[in-house]
Amino acid sequence: MKPESLLPLPAATFHILLAVTDEDRHGYAIIRDIETRTAGALRLSAGTLYRSIQRMVEQELIVETEERPDPEFDDERRRYYRITPFGRKVARAETLRFASLVDQARALGLMPGRS
Repeated sequence: MKPESLLPLPAATFHILLAVTDEDRHGYAIIRDIETRTAGALRLSAGTLYRSIQRMVEQELIVETEERPDPEFDDERRRYYRITPFGRKVARAETLRFASLVDQARALGLMPGRS
């Protein structure tokens, strides 16, 4: 499957991919990372998060990992997720799509602070 075949990504999917790009994260940590990264503009409900995660695992964008953090900082009920190489390709393709849209908006003088 080509990464571009999944574009455009739902906003939740793109943000979840960003949240697990630099480290494995459990569901609550993903929700918090997205809230922080978007300054509270995007808040995923647990239902949206776990439906998205289920679909993303089926699409092989992320995997549930068996690796666990130090038991002192872990809760055994948590499930941790990691981006796959295919998930990285899809995130990159979506980022390039966004960059192209920004370039088009810039060419039309639609970028804030620019005329």
